Amino acid sequence: MKKLFKNFKLILIFVISWFVIHTTYIVIDGSSDNGEKADVAVILGNKVNEDGTLSTRLEKRLETGIELYKSQRIKKILVSGGFGKEGFSEGDKMKEFLVKNSIPDSVVLIDNYGNNTRSTVENTLKFREKYKFKSIIVVSQYFHVTRTKKLFEDRGVENVSSASPRYFEWRDLYSIVREFPAYYTQ
Repeated sequence: MKKLFKNFKLILIFVISWFVIHTTYIVIDGSSDNGEKADVAVILGNKVNEDGTLSTRLEKRLETGIELYKSQRIKKILVSGGFGKEGFSEGDKMKEFLVKNSIPDSVVLIDNYGNNTRSTVENTLKFREKYKFKSIIVVSQYFHVTRTKKLFEDRGVENVSSASPRYFEWRDLYSIVREFPAYYTQ
């Protein structure tokens, strides 16, 4: 029994250490912006409120995309999100916000079928075939970009970097914990 308990304890220490190292890595990686330029920024969707306004988290992602465009780091913006239970297509609402904030209509591509991260990656690859972009900047919350970049890289996209808004909420703690298993299962 003592040996079983000792083995369990070692496994638990290993899993906790792995979690801490992994989480530290995704926070550092997701918070880093190497300043690279790219053909397109892929902005992942988030909640649109019941009144049609954007959640603060989504607004901050879009503001990051606006900054990338205005600083001439990207040529196009691909907004990707699904149809929410609130009754709005995230992509359409995201484009509306960008256009209202001086981004030319012709710059914004819409994916209204990006219901999850994997769907966004798959749909982006279809846009990539049509628009021939070779480099991507992923725009999402800091804890989410490492997994998103990995999914793109797993699909053969070599030039993937990221930018994330400087916006933090208490629910980020839950999201960081959620990213640990999601990284290894998606």
